[in-house]
Amino acid sequence: MAHIIVVGNEKGGSGKSTTSMHVATALARMGHRVGALDLDVRQRSFGRYLENRAAFLAREGLDLPTPRLADLSRDVAQGEDPLSAAMASLDDVCDFILIDCPGSHTRLSQMAHALADTLITPMNDSFIDFDLLARMAPDGKVLGPSIYAEMVWNARQLRGQAGAGPIDWLVLRNRLGTQEMHNKRKVGSALTSLSRRIGFRVAAGFAERVIFRELFPRGLTLLDLRDIGTTQLSMSNIAARQELRDLITELRLPGVDARF
Repeated sequence: MAHIIVVGNEKGGSGKSTTSMHVATALARMGHRVGALDLDVRQRSFGRYLENRAAFLAREGLDLPTPRLADLSRDVAQGEDPLSAAMASLDDVCDFILIDCPGSHTRLSQMAHALADTLITPMNDSFIDFDLLARMAPDGKVLGPSIYAEMVWNARQLRGQAGAGPIDWLVLRNRLGTQEMHNKRKVGSALTSLSRRIGFRVAAGFAERVIFRELFPRGLTLLDLRDIGTTQLSMSNIAARQELRDLITELRLPGVDARF
């Protein structure tokens, strides 16, 4: 069976689609068979990212490793939910299936979290996004888990009842500042404390970089730049590739060696 990676966060603008695209494409470039699903049926940022990639490669006559995007609405039998149908179309032909969830609470998102072998929750490195995981008092004391953290707990319970094994939950600190600021330290300390309480691991994600916005229209990732004729990478691009390498290593996926 395919290993299922779910990228989930009920707040928008956290970098879910960028994270999904780079993780899925990195795995494909390492020779793994990767399926992709975008559960955000309105925005479809991840789905459009992959469609942009297919269009760019066709236009330029290139053949680069690409995740296989499944259609949630196609070939759904009467009474069957679209997520199960899409998963069935990918499970036998993929080593990994990456599911990008919408930035809101939906039934499909709930179902996807219960399927997750690995859950990635990108968040901007601020206490505004920390509220996604826990409710805090004005003095900084954690009052209790958030609605999203409770949903992950429920997903873990469902998997336990089904004998499906635990969810490896990784919280990704995106847009980390380059300076060691007081707020950055406080967020880091709060995350470390909360991780022990509700059971997730913490890792550094992607810094804020212009290159990510430039890659989207062509459906490209940092790993594709040399394949399209970019012979010299900037220091920012090299640093971003290292961030991706560190993320793939931190995910601890079965059979994956992050040497690229």
